Amino acid sequence: MGTPDSPETKDVRKYLGEFLMDPRVIDVNPILRFFLVKGIIVPFRSPKSAKLYKKIWSKETGSPLLHYSILQHQALQQRLGDDYQVELAMRYQSPSIESALNRLKASLVDSIQVIALFPQYASASTGSVFEKVMQLVSQWPTTPTISFVNSFHDNELMIQAFADNGRKYKPETYDHILFSFHGLPQRQMIKSDHTHNHCLKVDDCCAAITDANKFCYSAQSYHTARLIAEKLTISKEKYTICFQSRLGSDPWIQPYTSEVVAQLAKEGKKRLLVFCPAFVADCLETVYEVTEEYGGEFKALGGEHVQLVESLNDSPTWIDALEQMVRGVGSLP
Repeated sequence: MGTPDSPETKDVRKYLGEFLMDPRVIDVNPILRFFLVKGIIVPFRSPKSAKLYKKIWSKETGSPLLHYSILQHQALQQRLGDDYQVELAMRYQSPSIESALNRLKASLVDSIQVIALFPQYASASTGSVFEKVMQLVSQWPTTPTISFVNSFHDNELMIQAFADNGRKYKPETYDHILFSFHGLPQRQMIKSDHTHNHCLKVDDCCAAITDANKFCYSAQSYHTARLIAEKLTISKEKYTICFQSRLGSDPWIQPYTSEVVAQLAKEGKKRLLVFCPAFVADCLETVYEVTEEYGGEFKALGGEHVQLVESLNDSPTWIDALEQMVRGVGSLP
């Protein structure tokens, strides 16, 4: 998605302004979006977000999201060899999609494959990346063959990488497991239902992938969580799928992670293990939001420990998964 160039307020303001003005992110009337973003959200949120970024920013490596993305880029390039040119891009800020595409064009590549690094498809993330790529390439006088990886929520090696990371913490020793995904407004899930008869109209509408919900972010998130749980033999009773980082008053995908954490504390649970399978690299939403924010709330209500399972980062198995995607293989039924 992207990261500010620095944790200073001016750079966070610039990042949030570009991010939140994307009509696929805040999908409301353009005039309303302008006043919400420029007049309310960015001015008030930027200083607060800057303080949070400073908590996770490293003097040596900077943003953890950019640091791990660079390592992934380097590892995949090494794995694929000289027959491929791998470029890293962020949807917002630097390195930009435009600069990455221009480097590929200058290298006279035969074809371009776009892998948006979001395991589960959403219009606000994957869809926005695809739209930006198509917008830029449509201006080229000649267009090479271009392909897109729509999602990889069920990629076998990605599931294995998350499971391997979780196994190190011995999930059986925790009172409960959370699979916490980034949240999205419910209205965006409804829009992804082209039948207009499934989303929030069918009981357990995300319980299984069907033709009606195959592009639904929530349904794909549930599928990812189930596959990881199965790989680790975690029983259904011992884990909960939830969603974090909501913004505004409109209903978002539920249950909310903050409310689940509070309820588990009230039930007397002491130790929680948290996976964040919507992220392929650790970032503000994992390093701070889960560990510090939810961890603090859990302890305040009587819990003892919230353990974050690190994201895929530079896991060799995750690089295997990326290589498989490039070569066109790798998913679970």
